Amino acid sequence: MEAIERLYFRYFPEKLLGEVLTKRWSDNIVPVVATMVVIGAFLWQDLGFFTMSSLTETSRQLAEFALIVVAMGIVLLAGGLDLSLGSVFALANITVLICMNLIGWPVWASVVATLGVGALCGAVNGFLIGYLRIRAFLTTLVTLIIIRSIVDIILLRYAVQISAGFPDSELWYFIGEGTVLGVPFSFAVALAIVAAWHVVLTRARAGWHISAVGGSRRSAFNAGLKVKRTVFLTYVWSSTLAAIAGIFFAARLGSAGSDTGVGLEIAALTAAVLGGNSLGGGRGSVAKSLLGAVVVLILTDGMVRIGISGGVSSTILGLVLLLVVAIDVRWLKNRHKILNKVYVSPAYFRLPPPPATDAGSGSPYALNDHLKGVSLIGKGEIEGPEDVIFDRNDNLYCPNRHGDIVRFLAPDYGKWEIFAHIGGHPLGMAFDARDNLNVCVGGMGLYQVTPDREVRKLTDETSRTLFSIIDDSRLKLADDLDIAPDGRIFFSEATIRYDMHDWAYDALESRGNGRLICYDPRDRSTRTVLRNLQFPNGVCMAGDGQSLLFAETWGCRINRYWFDGPRKGTCEVLIADLPGYPDNINRASDGNFWVALVGMRSPTLDLALRMPSLRKRMAKRVARDEWLFPNINTGCVVKFTGGGDVLESLWDLGGENHPMVTSMREHKGYLYLGGLYNDRIGRLRLPNADPTWTSQSFCWGEGK
Repeated sequence: MEAIERLYFRYFPEKLLGEVLTKRWSDNIVPVVATMVVIGAFLWQDLGFFTMSSLTETSRQLAEFALIVVAMGIVLLAGGLDLSLGSVFALANITVLICMNLIGWPVWASVVATLGVGALCGAVNGFLIGYLRIRAFLTTLVTLIIIRSIVDIILLRYAVQISAGFPDSELWYFIGEGTVLGVPFSFAVALAIVAAWHVVLTRARAGWHISAVGGSRRSAFNAGLKVKRTVFLTYVWSSTLAAIAGIFFAARLGSAGSDTGVGLEIAALTAAVLGGNSLGGGRGSVAKSLLGAVVVLILTDGMVRIGISGGVSSTILGLVLLLVVAIDVRWLKNRHKILNKVYVSPAYFRLPPPPATDAGSGSPYALNDHLKGVSLIGKGEIEGPEDVIFDRNDNLYCPNRHGDIVRFLAPDYGKWEIFAHIGGHPLGMAFDARDNLNVCVGGMGLYQVTPDREVRKLTDETSRTLFSIIDDSRLKLADDLDIAPDGRIFFSEATIRYDMHDWAYDALESRGNGRLICYDPRDRSTRTVLRNLQFPNGVCMAGDGQSLLFAETWGCRINRYWFDGPRKGTCEVLIADLPGYPDNINRASDGNFWVALVGMRSPTLDLALRMPSLRKRMAKRVARDEWLFPNINTGCVVKFTGGGDVLESLWDLGGENHPMVTSMREHKGYLYLGGLYNDRIGRLRLPNADPTWTSQSFCWGEGK
């Protein structure tokens, strides 16, 4: 059974499903499925449905309809509704024909005048809805009737003259029938407009304002956005796009009728909602509108081809709209419920048996009270000193959970000051050859503080995994770092799936969501060098100029990675069976290394790691504060050689001074201890240590 469970949780794509549901494009599952069903149905009905001539004509119709749907989508995104788009479309169609056939204006002047008429219609709607706060449904329903009446009046007087006119213009013919590299001109222009609006809505300030206003107008107003103007402009842009569609329609058919644009607003609304745009505002995109336009156009054209038209086709579109709204509401309501059930995806993991830790066992991990008598620095004055480090003047630095770097002043460390404020939660630290303090900041990336206290961002992203569903280029939890002799900074990112305060989820998964990353200050490049690591943590140069050591916390092991030399790119396990969870690694004055064990393994959790289905059920049914957690309340410090031999361990069994140890730093005969959840720094005298040794002089010499 254990073998079957291991295979199931390794290959069953539940993790992929959870990551798919986190993507915004997962909202499009309904329209994508609808598109495939509709296309498949009509292909099955008639294989000649998608011939080249048919596709050419359909693309011209799609250009006009897509612009109307995008116009509707923009208004919906801002929390509005525009029922007058079909009437504006008809008015634009008749306006451009009057300008050319009756008045005799050139094409460019007719187009400009028509766009002006469309913008004017939108301005009326925008003023009434945005500035006078009249309801969008009522306002656009009234303007629909008024504009349609104007179109009917014009047709009664000028229908014959309009139909009898044939503009002698190559440009006009090109707009309606011309192609660009085999693509209909109207379709190419529509694609360009759609692409431009996609950029506006996703990358420009105006698009963000529209989404914010649609999400909550009160919140947008409180944030200082000009809500009335934003609403006004959405209707202007919407009617202008409808006018462009009307121009293409006039150029393609060259005639006007009383049924032009009738029901178009319903079809556009159906397409926009079918594509995934929310009727409530704040959620939608141009891509969703385009997708819905394709589905509705194919559906309506297909119904005409098989003999369904008139009221029956309108009834079918209405039923489709009703069905889509129902599915959309249910999907949005339950999507996050499904996500909560499947995103946490435990893996099978079998730890090696832990070494003995019993007192008197002769094991180098044997329990003792060597940390019981440590003296304390800054007790009650700091919060969360996850790491500790010294500068050349013996000043002691540590981070706190408020985003600061705190400096305790030598020689007695009784006084302290805020050296720099970075933000986030600073974690691992390392000085470079120029005395810049480089810091990993949880949730922000890799930062640097100069001796003049200037804060610089070095990097907050790395190379994206080629086949990753989630965007793992952004750094979620940069953890610890060290600097190679040539200045390259190697740092760990503990997990790409969870934020700093959700580390328990990553422990529950034990899947290998972390990575080792290299930042090169020479060209400011960042790249990932190792992936699929189990909460990689402490990083420390091995001293040979070619390799480094790093810890995998949930893997309870320490590894060596070669970044240069004949073994470049290879990685091996140095210590495979630690009794606890390793954190930061630092050098010792005798050429060996120190590693902090942030907590100790338990038989219960070790067994649960081999039972991913148990952990899955626990995540679903048990409150988070009652989960099986890694024990992080009892830790110790271990010394080991570069070959992986453990020499000694230092414990605080009572947990009074350091219930959690996440880091340690040897400096001039003392060992200084930090802890992520502690409110103090510990100081322990090392009887056999070199009283003159400092890590700064060891790495970079005595000066710049």
